[in-house]
Amino acid sequence: MNGVPTTVVCAGCGYEAPPDDLYPFRCPAARPADDVDHVMVRELDPAHVRFPEADEANPFVRYRELFHAYHLGRANGMSDADHVDLVEHLDRAVAEVDGRGFTVTPFRPAETLSRHVGCQVWVKDETANVSGSHKARHLMGLMLHMRVAERVAPTPGQARPDLAIASCGNAALAAATVARAAGRTLRVFVPTWADAAVLARLEALDAKITVCPREEGVRGDPAYLALRRALADGAVPFTTQGSDNGLCVEGGETLGYEMVSELARAGGGLDRLFVQVGGGALASACIRAFEDAALLEVPVALPRIHAVQTAGAHPLARAHDRVIARLAGDGSPSAAVDAMRYARTHRSEFMWPWEEEPKSVATGILDDETYDWAAVVGGMVATDGSPVIVSEETLLEANDVARDATGIDVSHTGSAGLAGLLELARRGEIHEHERVAVLFTGSSATSRGENEG
Repeated sequence: MNGVPTTVVCAGCGYEAPPDDLYPFRCPAARPADDVDHVMVRELDPAHVRFPEADEANPFVRYRELFHAYHLGRANGMSDADHVDLVEHLDRAVAEVDGRGFTVTPFRPAETLSRHVGCQVWVKDETANVSGSHKARHLMGLMLHMRVAERVAPTPGQARPDLAIASCGNAALAAATVARAAGRTLRVFVPTWADAAVLARLEALDAKITVCPREEGVRGDPAYLALRRALADGAVPFTTQGSDNGLCVEGGETLGYEMVSELARAGGGLDRLFVQVGGGALASACIRAFEDAALLEVPVALPRIHAVQTAGAHPLARAHDRVIARLAGDGSPSAAVDAMRYARTHRSEFMWPWEEEPKSVATGILDDETYDWAAVVGGMVATDGSPVIVSEETLLEANDVARDATGIDVSHTGSAGLAGLLELARRGEIHEHERVAVLFTGSSATSRGENEG
């Protein structure tokens, strides 16, 4: 990396963004129908970056040295104090809009839940985060990057393009909250079944809403297809899909960094991490956070990753099974690298839209595709993890157990990771000595049908 603390590289084709690229969101080498999974990924140079040991309450201050935006600013004359001031100024604006700013969220053992499951269960509780879920982390990271880029290369008098996202709930609410705080116009593409209360809140936040019905014979999420058309017309991807804006994963990584920090203080790591998966950005962010920590020699190992999907739609599990089949029993690291390299350059063989309109009580993980599929499949393969497909009955059970055992007002989507843990426990695959973690990612008060995974 030639002495540069961070670089942004396409995981699909290897393209490396030049240091002066202020917006390395999408790979410029991507071509229509090239069948390569172009996703820009931030890489760290361990010779020039350390894992923070500070204890600032705001995660975007605490973990700032792990962000590409921080080093972009420092390379162009911004001081550390300048960056902290930028974060705190935007955070105050977010708090004015939402009533709360960003702070480290709880991650601790849940004793009653542990007794119910039969092993030590830790819960990461995101239900009191900005806009009621973890989604705002992704968008805050993106907005901070854009603010740094504007500071580095100001364009006075030039109109800023609209931001755009495809969503029907938590991601849209998070995007609208952060966009309103930053004074940016946001276009939101939603399905016909989007919740009326969510739409009302989006309107109150001045978002421009477009309702997108499904078209006969057209596969894929209609809201996402509309988003792609808007991006082609010049809108900025203010999304939680790494395939459209790779740097959205950075903000989500703060959740994983907080887990790493707490585990390091407690001593030891996790045996397993269960993550509900729709679009895949949450799981991708968690995996990257633990990988970063290992790279920076934090004594917390990457746990076995279990991606949880519904019986009604599990495109990620399908992709995982195809990668495993390609390995043909060869469990060596080199074989895994080769298999993932092939998968990333032959996307259509592994990931395509779910054939039927998916339905589930966990509406937030019903993405027709898992957009960050390769990072999540790679994480499962590398850790000897696996996808877990859960029934509607188990999703309902998990939500009841979560709320009764912890008192947390979590949504059905937000507790879907626990459904995966209950499923493996029922199969006898979880042992009493294991330390596992689940993420409660959205509150029932705000989670009315959005991709929380």
